[in-house]
Amino acid sequence: MTAPVYFTETEPGLFVGNDPARGPWSPDHCHAGPVTGLVARAAEAAAGPDKMLTRLTLDVLKPLPLAGLRITTEITRNSRTLTTTRLALHDDEGTLCLSGTSMHLVRKELGEVPTATVPTPDFARARPGPALLVGKLHDQPAFGQFIEMAYPEGEDLGPGPKTVWMKAPYLLATESPSPIQAICPLADCGNGISWNEPPVRFGFMNTDLTLQIHREPQGDWFAAEAVSHWQPNGIGMSQAVLYDTAGPVGMALQTLVLHPMAK
Repeated sequence: MTAPVYFTETEPGLFVGNDPARGPWSPDHCHAGPVTGLVARAAEAAAGPDKMLTRLTLDVLKPLPLAGLRITTEITRNSRTLTTTRLALHDDEGTLCLSGTSMHLVRKELGEVPTATVPTPDFARARPGPALLVGKLHDQPAFGQFIEMAYPEGEDLGPGPKTVWMKAPYLLATESPSPIQAICPLADCGNGISWNEPPVRFGFMNTDLTLQIHREPQGDWFAAEAVSHWQPNGIGMSQAVLYDTAGPVGMALQTLVLHPMAK
């Protein structure tokens, strides 16, 4: 059986979403996590292999259609130390759906350097558990059904902050994702991991995503230690520390639009 992938490039530069890319809110639109991976791929291609993608900030302006997406990039600054890009994602009819920026820093070999030591979720003792991201407002196959999940011992799977290990499909069948592309689907899951009410009762869609990376992830299992803050003004924020099995690699932040679902 062929492993599921998020997108198919049906013609040069046109990416059509497959079932794993479908989001929870609509059967016709993508989850932003796989799309973030596509945008990271474009940013890395523009900046070149000598620099590491350290920050990716995306504003989701419209729903992201499964039917087809195109990405354009523009280098806005380029020096020996850093490169920055401006990114735009359009649907197949030319409508702007997402805009963003990226920063890439040159890699150095400094040897051992002092850094903070923090507890890391223990992947070796994590156990498979129920799918956490399968709640949706339609009956089509979607993002959460194609994610492998494991949970730290004793993790409470109810509302509130939690930590989850996840393994995601590849972006494309024709290539392996870069380490940062591979973690992007998880980076956009902070709100879905740390919900305070399930999505059938309360909407908590994110309008943006900022991904900050200080070390390229290793392997294909990544953890998010996530918490969501919801406010009576209808605005929320999700923050997630991201890990591989060796330790922390970065952080993801989302701004949330909150609304009770119709009964």
